[in-house]
Amino acid sequence: MRGGVYGEQPLPQHPPAPPRQEGAETRQLSSPARAGAGLLAGFPEALSPKEEGEEEEEEEEEDRRRSPRPVTFTLGNEVLGLSPDTEFQSPDAEVYMHFMRSHCCYDAIPTSCKLVVFDTSLEIKKAFVALVANGVRAAPLWDSKTQSFVGMLTITDFINILHRYYRSPLVQIYEVEEHKIETWREVYLQGSFKPLVYISPSNSLFDAVYSLIKHKIHRLPVIEPISGNVLHILTHKRILKFLHIFGSTIPKPRFLKKTVQELCVGTFRDVAVVPESAPIYTALEIFVDRRVSALPVVNDAGQVVGLYSRFDVIHLAAQKTYNNLDISVREALRQRTVCLEGVLTCYPHETMEDIIDRIAKEQVHRLVLVDENQYPRGIISLSDILQALVLTPAGIDALNS
Repeated sequence: MRGGVYGEQPLPQHPPAPPRQEGAETRQLSSPARAGAGLLAGFPEALSPKEEGEEEEEEEEEDRRRSPRPVTFTLGNEVLGLSPDTEFQSPDAEVYMHFMRSHCCYDAIPTSCKLVVFDTSLEIKKAFVALVANGVRAAPLWDSKTQSFVGMLTITDFINILHRYYRSPLVQIYEVEEHKIETWREVYLQGSFKPLVYISPSNSLFDAVYSLIKHKIHRLPVIEPISGNVLHILTHKRILKFLHIFGSTIPKPRFLKKTVQELCVGTFRDVAVVPESAPIYTALEIFVDRRVSALPVVNDAGQVVGLYSRFDVIHLAAQKTYNNLDISVREALRQRTVCLEGVLTCYPHETMEDIIDRIAKEQVHRLVLVDENQYPRGIISLSDILQALVLTPAGIDALNS
């Protein structure tokens, strides 16, 4: 595993985590907190949508100065599903639930991966540039004073900083240029530090799915309880990929042959979109106000022509263009130098199995549901899929709890 520490103080050397024992039973944390998650005082995860709200991670939205109502798309009273709950209550529907309960978080950690850690004394600008340079979307925060991990720095923090302090292209955002991570935490949180949600490597992947969706976060640190080391950052995408690869040997539940319209999996009403002619700042406002992780970009006719995600925002730091948030979303998408996931669509008549295969193959976080004329009809995210595959058969609705 490759890793790096950015900041003034190095991490202490802890003994390595004990090797995994094949066939070892999963065990629950000794903490009185809910099984499957631990709590540390620290920085909250980023705002996210179910994701991507990333989701990734939710903090109550603040500073709604200059907040015009976000652009939304509403389907009215149309009913898209036909009693979806019954589809997930048959015995064969529980196969993925049992699969996740029988595998621990350590099983899903890749043999080789990259983990970047930031010291809280690091300047914010350097931290976000380092995220881009290393191709990661979040990093655990290490406090040298307390000698402990105190939170996560995510793309949503960058969005909140820009949303809070941006004035005009003529006014430099001093807070990005000069603030340290610890300064931003003090200013933004104002003492209301929320506990960091994490999980033990021996906890089940079922616990991990529940924690991600219940807490509306996109990044779940796996912390070895003895050494205190962060071993990996679990995400919805990683868990679904693990299920897609290793779950191929188990029988497929019948509901996979049902359409997403029949199963009612996804968000179909009041879908937030952004016009391609709107300024980037408008997109940031919708991210903060609606707590979503991506916005379908529509043309003047209302048709989907692109996707602007939270991850696109971090490239403003790499390109040093965050001082001008008045440029249009169309121009921002044209200027991005990295080929991102783009916009992938699906249709109401497609089966759940086809949707999962496409998301896993393309390694994206969501699909935009469109009709035959490319008008937006909904969003199907990784959170929606994992809720349907793993939690709904267990009688748990973490998305809406």
